[in-house]
Amino acid sequence: MASEDTTQGQNFVECSICREPVLFFCRQCKVNLCGSCVAVHVRARARNGHTILDFASKDDYDPCLCESHPEKECSFYCITCDVAICLVCVPIKHRSHDISELADKIKELLKEIAKENNRLQTSKHELEINLDRTEELLSSLSEFYKERKDDVSARGKELHREINQTVEKLHRELDDMQTEHETLLEKQKKEFEEMIEKINETNRNVTKLQNSHDVKKMQTFIPGIQKHETPSEFPQYSFPKFHVGKIDLQTYFGYVEKLQQEAKVSAVISVIDTGFPASEEYQSRLYDMAVTDDNKVWMGGNDRKLKLFDMQGNIHKTVSISWKGMYICVHNKQVVYSDKPNKAVKMISVTGDVITLFKTGDWYPRGVTSTSANDILVCLSKDDQFKVVRYSSNGIVLQEIQYDLQRQPLYTDATYVTENINDDIIVTDLTKKAVIAVDRQGIHKYTYSGNNGNFFPCSITNDKSGNVIITDYRGEKIHFLDRDGKFLKCIVTKESLKGPRAVCVVCHGEMMVGEKTTGLAKRIKYDVQ
Repeated sequence: MASEDTTQGQNFVECSICREPVLFFCRQCKVNLCGSCVAVHVRARARNGHTILDFASKDDYDPCLCESHPEKECSFYCITCDVAICLVCVPIKHRSHDISELADKIKELLKEIAKENNRLQTSKHELEINLDRTEELLSSLSEFYKERKDDVSARGKELHREINQTVEKLHRELDDMQTEHETLLEKQKKEFEEMIEKINETNRNVTKLQNSHDVKKMQTFIPGIQKHETPSEFPQYSFPKFHVGKIDLQTYFGYVEKLQQEAKVSAVISVIDTGFPASEEYQSRLYDMAVTDDNKVWMGGNDRKLKLFDMQGNIHKTVSISWKGMYICVHNKQVVYSDKPNKAVKMISVTGDVITLFKTGDWYPRGVTSTSANDILVCLSKDDQFKVVRYSSNGIVLQEIQYDLQRQPLYTDATYVTENINDDIIVTDLTKKAVIAVDRQGIHKYTYSGNNGNFFPCSITNDKSGNVIITDYRGEKIHFLDRDGKFLKCIVTKESLKGPRAVCVVCHGEMMVGEKTTGLAKRIKYDVQ
């Protein structure tokens, strides 16, 4: 007799008909079937038909039940009604409709699902790469910040050394000054003592004469005493003073750039629909804008026209030009634009005529701006070379800015340009995804690359406080730097800016931002730093 242990685990599920081991399951009839009994069972009549499943996977089956007949499974699909139906529904509600097999629809849906799943799997691969990179960065974060702290500490030690050296130098200088001062005072002391002794001697002689009746001695003495001068001025002595200078330690050490700044929400005061058409390739509409002295705004877009709007959105003038209004500025109260294909910078006269100010030779003009000295700065490109050139109003080249002090190119894709109130020349570089500033002599001053890794600068301008204002096309925000390039803030609007590109300051604390993709120009109020 077998023990209980040897019989445990040998029990099996039996076929509902012949008691043989089960292999299949009929979903409609809820019966277990062996291989031999499947054919017998299927020949038997059933109201709902038979769905034979592998017994091991019977619990994984997810049927599609008919909405009109919940007890029946769907086997067809109504293309007209876009719904799965059972056999009973076909002649009743869907008699004249386009019908297909449910399996065909399932195949179609699974194909779409597989396509989307493949897309997600591809995305997953990129996510996994970034996850690995993030984990790697996270694991090295402590060491990285320790190194930065060590940098700060080393700078601090260097500062202490410089302070100690300066203190010792000042001590030596004070010792030398003390020796010099002592010598001077000793000499002066001796002179005063000699003068006093002469006066005392004269006084003794006067005392003797007071008891004398010798007139001749008196007459002889008077010229001598009259020669003794009394000092009208005495030397004034001053000691060196220690003037305490204020040290800007933040500047001395350098500042730590914050990882990310919270964007401030600014109010949109008004919106102007510029009406520029969209380009076929990029769906671009609005490119650039420039404010006039009477507070109107010239706007250029994907059209061979420039439009002049007032702040209420009314069009005051439309001028036909020879190329798209991609780069414009106001110079001598007239709108100026870059005619890139014809390699020229042109101006619209008071009468509306197009005047060529100057040609740019073999170089294609891009961003253009007027300067405080009444010159014109133009971004130029040729092959893979880029530079900024300063022209006089009649086209004389006054300055070229192309290389840094190591003769390396400053720009890889110079696009828009502005001049700040401290005469810095600031350019957006689309390839570097950065803003590059040089001083009046063309010496590199700073490079700003955003603060979150998703910076894509387009247009640039500045306000009367010297704040540099940059449109961030992909980040859908506006970046603010101070006059020396230090990050101040980002601003967004309550409803996101859609591809901000063009920008100009219309008055103190207000700017106009042009959306490239919608063609809308939004007047935005912002807090002035």
